[in-house]
Amino acid sequence: MNKYLNISLIYAIVGMVGGVFYREFTKYNNFTGVTSLGKVHVHLLFLGMLVFLIVSLFATHYDLTKCKTFHVFLWTYNIGVPLTAVMLLVRGVTQVLGLPLSAGFSAAISGIAGIGHILAGLGIILLLIALKKMAKNRA
Repeated sequence: MNKYLNISLIYAIVGMVGGVFYREFTKYNNFTGVTSLGKVHVHLLFLGMLVFLIVSLFATHYDLTKCKTFHVFLWTYNIGVPLTAVMLLVRGVTQVLGLPLSAGFSAAISGIAGIGHILAGLGIILLLIALKKMAKNRA
C-alpha cells in the first residue's frame, strides 16, 4: 500500500508543478489563449494521483503483487500517463511560444501523445481485470 501512496504523491507533486509552470509560463509570455499546458496539471492529478490513491485502497484488501496482470498495469500505466503529460507539455510550449511546426512534427507530437493515451487506457483496463481476478480469487 505504501508503494502506491508514494506513486500517488509523486504524481501529485509533478501535477502541481505542471500547474504552476502553466500559470507562470503563460503569464511570463503574455499568452492569454487556450493551450495544452492547462491539461498537464489535470492529467497528472486525476490519472496519476487519484488512480493510485484508489489502487492503495484496494491494496489494503488484496495482495495485488500476486497478480501478473497488475504488474503489467503498473508498467503500462506508468509509461502512458507521463508520456501523455510530456507531449501535452511539448505541444503547449510550442503553442505559447508561437513556434511554427511542420506538419510532420505536429503529427509526431499528436501521435506520441496518442500512444500515451492508448497505454494509459490499456493500463486502466488491465487494472480492472486484475481487480476482478483478485475479487474472484478471494470469494
